Amino acid sequence: MPPNFCIGSVLRGKTLGIWGYGRVGQLVAGYGRAFGMNVRVWGREASRAQALTDGYQAATNREEFFSQCDVLSLHLRLNDETRGIISLEDLSCMKPTALLVNTSRAELIEPDALIAALNRGRPGLAAVDVFESEPILQGHALLRLENCICTPHIGYVEQDSYELYFGAAFDNVVNFIKGTPTNIANPGALQVRR
Repeated sequence: MPPNFCIGSVLRGKTLGIWGYGRVGQLVAGYGRAFGMNVRVWGREASRAQALTDGYQAATNREEFFSQCDVLSLHLRLNDETRGIISLEDLSCMKPTALLVNTSRAELIEPDALIAALNRGRPGLAAVDVFESEPILQGHALLRLENCICTPHIGYVEQDSYELYFGAAFDNVVNFIKGTPTNIANPGALQVRR
């Protein structure tokens, strides 16, 4: 187990790295700023330019980005361009005290790279809510690592959100049964063919 594993760390003055400066990345940047963190962004040129406009720092290169983060939070969409975009070499640049947070998609990281990096101690810690195969199997290597916190793709779960989602779904079903459907994405699908 890493030294002082159960002891928290002050966020003020630490560097929060955000890769993926879209809607969610921008929200996380705001939270980082509220906690007094130095927010640093990496990603496409347009994302870095927007981060600078918003008053955040933009890393000048990838290696610098990984090496300076105390906390690195991933907010990328998974597509052919981003699949495996983060390598073992990238992770090895991280500080031994750094925390990698992945709530986006496991496939952003090359297969087995995170396990190898955590075993080598760079980054020193990880918190992941996404896995290449879900649900994660009991014997998965990440579950056996003392420096990795795994949650079963439920990082978004909160009472208020569930009430909102299930309430809207229930209302949609009731309205459909009444003959007054709402929130119809494809109205043509409701046309009765005779």
